[in-house]
Amino acid sequence: MVRGSIEQRVAGKRERVHVLTGAVCNNNCIFCMEEDRDGRYQTNSATTDATVRWILEHNRDTEEVCFTSGEPTTNPALPRWIAMAKAAGVPTISVMTNGRALSYERYAKGLVAAGLNRVYISIHGHEARLHEGLTRTPDSFAQTVAGLDVVAGLRRYGVALHTSTVVTKRNLPHVTAIYRFLRSHGVDQVVFNVMQANGRADTYFEQLFPTYSEIAGEFARFVHEQARIESRPMAFLVDIPLCTTEGVPDFNRGYVESYVHFEPSVTGQGGGTDAGLLSAEALAERRTGSSGELVRIRRADLDDARRHKREACGRCRYNGVCEGVWGNYLRRYGWNEFEPTPAEAVAQ
Repeated sequence: MVRGSIEQRVAGKRERVHVLTGAVCNNNCIFCMEEDRDGRYQTNSATTDATVRWILEHNRDTEEVCFTSGEPTTNPALPRWIAMAKAAGVPTISVMTNGRALSYERYAKGLVAAGLNRVYISIHGHEARLHEGLTRTPDSFAQTVAGLDVVAGLRRYGVALHTSTVVTKRNLPHVTAIYRFLRSHGVDQVVFNVMQANGRADTYFEQLFPTYSEIAGEFARFVHEQARIESRPMAFLVDIPLCTTEGVPDFNRGYVESYVHFEPSVTGQGGGTDAGLLSAEALAERRTGSSGELVRIRRADLDDARRHKREACGRCRYNGVCEGVWGNYLRRYGWNEFEPTPAEAVAQ
C-alpha cells in the first residue's frame, strides 16, 4: 500500500470485491453513509449462500474479498461465507466491523479458523466519551477496544489489524492521541478517513465536517511530530483531494481502495439502493448474476455522480488520479481552498 509515490499507488490499486453482509448495525453513528437503514436492511439481507457462491465464482482473480455494509458480525452466516471464500482460494479475506463482537475471543478465533486474515475495525476516539458521542451507542467503546485486543492477540496466526477513524470536527484535535492509543493496542495501520459527504454526513454536515485544509493541516502537524518518535508513523489520511495535502509526507497519503459490490435488483428491474445512481443504459449493462438478479456497482459510480472538478483541475499534478470534490462540500465551502499542484511539485 505504501510503496512509490501517491500517484503510482493510486494508479496501481487493485479492485476489491465487497460482499454486503450485515443487514443491521448495532451502532448508530451520526456520520453513517447508510442513512436509509430500512433500505439497506432490504438490500443487504438479500445476500444468500447462492449470492456469495456466485460472486466468488465470477471474481476468481480478485486479491481481496471484504465482508461489509451494516455490521457483518450480526449475520450468523458470516463464518460460513468466510470459509467459502477460503475454499475459493481468495488470498485476502477481510471484514469491516465495529469490532464489538470480536471482543468474544471464541467467536473471533472461529472467524480466523474459517479463513479471515484481515480485520478493519472502526473506532473514532481514544476515550469512551469521544467515541460514543459519535457512535451514539452506550458501552460501544469498551467492547470495540476489547475487540482490538483480541484481534491483536491473533496476529500470530497471520491476521492483519487495521483501523478506520472517521475524521470529524470533534475528533480532529485528538488525532495524535487516537493514533498513539491505537498503536498501543497492537494496530498495524491507523487510517483516518475523511467523511464521504452523503447520508448522515450530509444531514449533519455543519456539525461534523471540517474543511479539507483544516484536516490536512492538523494531520501534517501530527505526522511530523510523531516522526520524532518513530521514523515512519503508520498513519494514513484517505479520501481527501491530494492538492490539499501537500504538507503531508507522501508515505502517509493514502487512498480508498477501488471496489465492486453486487446489489439485488428490485422486482427484476434493477434498482437497489445504490443502483439508482446508474442510468438506464448502464443499469442494463450491469445486470448480472445467475439469472440477472444482481446489479454490479462500482465505487466510481458514487464518485462520478456526486463529485466534481473544475477547469483548473486539468493543470494539477494529481488530476489523473483525483476523484474530485463532493458537490455538497462545495455548496458549503466553495473552491477557494483548492489550488492546482504544479507537475514539478514533490511532497516531502
